[in-house]
Amino acid sequence: MSITTRNGDKGRTRLFSGQDVSKADLAPRAYGALDEAVSVLGIARSLTDSESLAEHLLYIQNASFEVGAELATHPDDVARKRRRVDEAFVAILDKMRDDLEAVTPIPKDFVIPGGNPVAAHLDHARCVYRRCEQEATALWNADFLKNPLVLVWLNRVSDHLWLLARQMEGKAVIPRRSLK
Repeated sequence: MSITTRNGDKGRTRLFSGQDVSKADLAPRAYGALDEAVSVLGIARSLTDSESLAEHLLYIQNASFEVGAELATHPDDVARKRRRVDEAFVAILDKMRDDLEAVTPIPKDFVIPGGNPVAAHLDHARCVYRRCEQEATALWNADFLKNPLVLVWLNRVSDHLWLLARQMEGKAVIPRRSLK
């Protein structure tokens, strides 16, 4: 089996349900942004020496595949999905974030990303997750996405990544300074 269809897709793709849609449609844009975010997390995970961080990122990467499947599923076909983003799914991330927030000093000012390579990639991933949240919101507004918890999870994962970046920077956090 090959990943190439050899038919030329002419800018088309299939949703989880098999529906043929333009790659410029809202669903492929949303799960495409999520795919990019997962890849950026892979870069951060490949660079870290922290087992704890690597476990956090691997969890988020795996959970993102579940979220991506929701973004790629037509509302008429959600019954086909075995697992949905639900309160328990969000609660796991909330618990991880709460634990992290309890031990991570929160800078009082805005932070300039780039204290070290791992933190910089985490901030990059955070931005891509924010874009994915925007794309998923467009799906919600178009009445394609019916599960509001997908939006909640995407919002909270970006907060979690911000905290992870600050933790990885430690004393290397660069606060924003006003220009004079």
